[in-house]
Amino acid sequence: MQALERFIDRLNENIGHLLAWVALAMVLVQFIVVVMRYVFAIGNIAMQESIWYMHGILFMIGAGYTLLHNGHVRVDVIYGDASPRYKALVDLLGTIFFLIPVTIATFWLSFDYVINAWKVWEGSTETMGLPLIWAYKTVIWVFAVLLFLQALSLLMKSWRNWRNPPAADDAAVNPGGKAVETSPGASAANH
Repeated sequence: MQALERFIDRLNENIGHLLAWVALAMVLVQFIVVVMRYVFAIGNIAMQESIWYMHGILFMIGAGYTLLHNGHVRVDVIYGDASPRYKALVDLLGTIFFLIPVTIATFWLSFDYVINAWKVWEGSTETMGLPLIWAYKTVIWVFAVLLFLQALSLLMKSWRNWRNPPAADDAAVNPGGKAVETSPGASAANH
């Protein structure tokens, strides 16, 4: 089980690092579009659409990486000061009853939408736009699969942490399994 966890975590970690380059490319293309438009009065629809594509890819495919690093927004009113065992239980139940069903529903409900885009090789509605809407819509499936896999990893970790809670002395273990500092006096080894 832990080998599967490590594989999923490594997969989303590597994808997250690749997406950092997508973010850089998005910023550079946006800069070029602005310079072309406002300095040289040249517009480029394909470049503008590529920014939309990269933006969507960054958020959709990066969701698993964000979950791995416990970066999604959560209400910390109760969770923040809770014991590691309680946090593990909340993560366990949230993953079983919310996260996994949402990823399955996302994949299932987008199936015809993506397949129809593939059938007609759907492209941009703009004449000079990118002919890749079919590929862009496929990102929905990639999102659902990567987030589902990371949910499985979180489920296994949460189960293990609920059954055998980590020591809560000077460090707590977050859902990603990495030690985090809990007080200003905690040792630097926790980073």
